[in-house]
Amino acid sequence: MTPALLAAGDPLFDEGVDGAVLVIVALKCLVGFLVYLTAVANMIWFERKLISFMQNRIGPNRAGPIGLLQTVADGIKLFTKEPLLPARADRTVFNLAPWLTAVPAVVAFSIIPFSVEPVEILGKQTRLQIADPSWGILLLLVCSSVAVYGVMLAGWASGSKYPLLGSVRASAQMVSYEAALGLTIVAVVLFSGSLLTSEIVISQAAEGPFGYLPNWNILRLGFVPFFIFVVAATAELNRPPFDLVEAEQELVGGYMTEYSAGGFMLFYFAEFGNTVTMSAIIVTLFLGGPAGPVLLGPAWLWGLIWFFVKLLVFLFMYVWLRATLPRFRYDQLMDLGWKKLIPTSLVWLLALAALKSTQGKSTTEQVVVVAATVGGSLLTYALLSRAVRVGSRRSTEESAPVDPRRELRGTT
Repeated sequence: MTPALLAAGDPLFDEGVDGAVLVIVALKCLVGFLVYLTAVANMIWFERKLISFMQNRIGPNRAGPIGLLQTVADGIKLFTKEPLLPARADRTVFNLAPWLTAVPAVVAFSIIPFSVEPVEILGKQTRLQIADPSWGILLLLVCSSVAVYGVMLAGWASGSKYPLLGSVRASAQMVSYEAALGLTIVAVVLFSGSLLTSEIVISQAAEGPFGYLPNWNILRLGFVPFFIFVVAATAELNRPPFDLVEAEQELVGGYMTEYSAGGFMLFYFAEFGNTVTMSAIIVTLFLGGPAGPVLLGPAWLWGLIWFFVKLLVFLFMYVWLRATLPRFRYDQLMDLGWKKLIPTSLVWLLALAALKSTQGKSTTEQVVVVAATVGGSLLTYALLSRAVRVGSRRSTEESAPVDPRRELRGTT
């Protein structure tokens, strides 16, 4: 039961579970966790170094060559500091909240495939992937939902007003953008035909249109789901320009204001760990994951190279956004999520579903079905938007101050 649930797409368990299988599973978990820790540490260094370059500064350069060990030094310092507990804090929840944020980031990373085809380890065929559960990409939504509890409980348990306001902001923001995120994932699953991340990668490794273009979902789904997913993921990560959770001029440090030492270290680890995980998810869902041309040598090695190159592009993008864009206002953040991304992703999903349902039929029938679906969706959206505008205008008119002279003219 357990292997079937946790590794439905991994051929390692096809012949049952024995000692070699257990060793391989333990080895993959250990190596995967070390790779993740290394990736997070290097991401922190990469962001600090790249932003310093963009701002004409030097950045970390003391610990290790070109400052590579600065993150390790900071981690040791935070780990050995004395933790502080606010007087009004709930001790149990206050100490638990950072773990509820950090652990889901690690668990979500376990579903990332690093090879298209299985590789042989200790005479067994297995995938370069820690876990390949039958519910696949839905594990990402589960982990992001659990992370909301960590943020909310951190603010509530601190017994302070600023962390509470920051946690409320964070919860509303993450819930708002998770809807658009989920709709784009549905589009990917619809065209890939599977929830398994390994199967999603395999479907993108097939021959693409015209024989030379890649079969990546960014092309198959028409760019819009990819764009929505990137924007929604940025808001989910609380990264600039959506970092209103930690708006220093308003909320000091947001939900983690009262945290120090190990608790702050876990939140810091989760923030950058989630950035690495979400970038890897974007690469897996829309850019073929490790899929790419094999030039010389083993295919699994080139899969790792292509995956790392694609991942580095998105990590650079997140740092670039942080150094470039100003922070959104909170009303702009909510409007973008509820009034723009969710309706657009829903309309696009309906269009993709209509196109999928007409596969194998004539081009004319496909165009008619898709046009009718999109037209009906746009009409519904226009009517709803008009209703919202009318209600907002009436509310504004009712709350506006009344001119006394106007009242006197009305009574005479």
